Amino acid sequence: MSIDIANFTPGLSLTGGVMIGIAAAVLVLFNGRIAGISGILGGLMNLPQKDAGWRVAFLAGLVGAPVLASLLGNPVVLDIGAGWGEVVAAGFLVGIGTRYGSGCTSGHGVCGISRGSIRSLVATGTFMASGFLTVFVTRHLFGG
Repeated sequence: MSIDIANFTPGLSLTGGVMIGIAAAVLVLFNGRIAGISGILGGLMNLPQKDAGWRVAFLAGLVGAPVLASLLGNPVVLDIGAGWGEVVAAGFLVGIGTRYGSGCTSGHGVCGISRGSIRSLVATGTFMASGFLTVFVTRHLFGG
């Protein structure tokens, strides 16, 4: 394994992580809500919602940040090595997984672990192990 020093950005990565942590802490302190994307999006599916405003604002920020970065001259370049069918299937499977797992990586990994939740620790470990296994199988067994 080697590190691509030209694209190695520990400072930016640390800054991004701190910003995510602060945003999650602010949401739970001032709104009493967990910053889990699947829960935030899922909460909008049950209309009418009295708390739809903050949910829409949160999701708009997720979409708006890369748009703003592009407008400021730092476009986000996506290089997805899959076709639309694979992307849709993967999204569908992730959606099912978040329902069975009672949350997603942001809810369990960022917020749950920081609250000391054993369930979140197990869920995040399962997410990570599944990711490692998927990469190993696709790269080493299927040669992808």
